[in-house]
Formats: sequence, structure tokens, C-alpha cells
Amino acid sequence: MSSNYPHPLIAREGWPFLTLSLVVSVVVTVLAGWWSAPLWVITLFVLQFFRDPGRTVPADGKAVLSPADGRIVVVAKTMDPYRNQEALKISVFMNVFNVHSNRSPVDGTVEKVEYHAGSFLNAALDKASLENERNAVLLKTPEGVQITFVQIAGLVARRILCHTRAGDVLARGQRYGFIRFGSRVDVYLPLDAQPLVSLGDKVSATETILARLS
Repeated sequence: MSSNYPHPLIAREGWPFLTLSLVVSVVVTVLAGWWSAPLWVITLFVLQFFRDPGRTVPADGKAVLSPADGRIVVVAKTMDPYRNQEALKISVFMNVFNVHSNRSPVDGTVEKVEYHAGSFLNAALDKASLENERNAVLLKTPEGVQITFVQIAGLVARRILCHTRAGDVLARGQRYGFIRFGSRVDVYLPLDAQPLVSLGDKVSATETILARLS
């Protein structure tokens, strides 16, 4: 795991954006007074977007935790395109007001990381899973269960950041990546996993259990 991964409370990926917006806001305030108000609104938006609060990890060792904050847009049986096998797919859509730090849903060793260039369709659409820019992490749990989780860019998101590589060992709830400005994360699980969320449910990274492994 790279030592450059996000600082607690405010993700390190956001520091340049926050610094720039803060400096511009201060300068315009000095020069133009209350005309700087819209810039302060932008600064506050940047601050809330890059927040990265700590999370409590559930004790259930069979639990598959949500890798992101957001809303469930897919719970279905389909093909895992990265392993070419049937799987239970659960997808979390993040809007611009959600925390965008991504966290590992399970304990395990990273087998492979695959980046694919692509389009920037609305990430809430199912076809975004195969057509948008995306980054897949293929992981194997200590029990030998294979799980895939995929960061997907969206209409506004234009930068997927992944801070793990093959051979890294991830712990449940551990930060491993970030997607800037709206996106989605797909999780592919074994068919016998028991889903515990439904379409439309709001979920929190690490603290919401998406499914339970058999």
C-alpha cells in the first residue's frame, strides 16, 4: 500500500484543490469584499467533497462492507467481466455530496489491478460498468473467496485514483482509492453470497454491510 494514501478527515487528494480555492477566495475578498461570496461557497463545497472521516468496522468476519458512500443502484446476478464467471453484483452510486474515499469491502490479498480507459456516461446507468473509465481490484480473501470491486468514473468524475497494487494485503474498511467528483463502485461476489441491501438503499462506506459470505 502506498504511503501517499489519504490523510484522515480531509483526503490528501483534495489538498491542492482546497488550497487553490482558499487562496483565490482570500485574495478576491481583500480586493473586492463581498463580491468574493460565490468563491467562498465553492471553497466550502471543495472542503465537504474531500472530507474523509473515520469509520467503525463491523465485527462480522463474513460481512462484505460497502466500499463507498452512496445509493444502491444494482443488486443482481450477472457476469464478473474481470474473472469471466457468474457473480452477484452490487453497485453503489456516489453523487457529488457523498464522501468519495473508497475502502476495501473485505480482508484479503490483491491479486491484480486492472485499469481500463473509457467513456464518461452517467455512472448511475448500468452500461457505465463496461463503457466508462474504470479501475478493477481483484482480491482473494484468506478463505480463498474471490471478490472484485471496480471504481467507475461518471459524467463529472474524471480522475480515478487507486493506491493499491498486486500483492498488497487490504483490511476491511482500509482506504485504497478515491474518485473525484461523482462516480460509482461495483462489487462482484460469489453467487452464494447473501445480499443485505436493496435498490435505492443509502449506504455508508465500511459501516453498511452489503452482503454476507457463506
